[in-house]
Amino acid sequence: MPWAQYEPEALQTKIERLRQWRGEFDLGHDFGYGIFNQAETQVLGSSGLHTRVGAEAREIGYWIHKDYINQGLATEATAALTKVAFVIERVRRIEIHCDPHNLRSAAVPRKLGFCHEATLRQRIWTADGSSRDTMVWTLLANEYPASPAATAKIAAFDVIGRQLL
Repeated sequence: MPWAQYEPEALQTKIERLRQWRGEFDLGHDFGYGIFNQAETQVLGSSGLHTRVGAEAREIGYWIHKDYINQGLATEATAALTKVAFVIERVRRIEIHCDPHNLRSAAVPRKLGFCHEATLRQRIWTADGSSRDTMVWTLLANEYPASPAATAKIAAFDVIGRQLL
């Protein structure tokens, strides 16, 4: 999450970033989602189906506010987006990338049946110019039906409210 390195940022900068993300979503270039409380009055985190890993693939990213970690929100959101990617978008592969030191983040793909393919050394650059490792987890379309993610109970709707799942 390169954007997180610059938090907190000015309100106008945040507004511009959200507008950019909304435009990318509407154009089908990248798909960011908010994670809210049940009343939809508070942001608890965010997640996304990112297109940066190539054709017929998606990368799932997630972030949970520190006050709401260890409540299963990242796992629930990731399971839902995994189902959307395989069932609606018909991708062949989903990837999750995370810092090897972030044990909570690495637990999410492990719980959902993703395979740890590699830990790439010094792959990600930070705002201070240093590098860090990143883990790559994958789940393939043929593995999805037997994965815990396949049991996620979700409803998905298109832009005009038609139910897709």
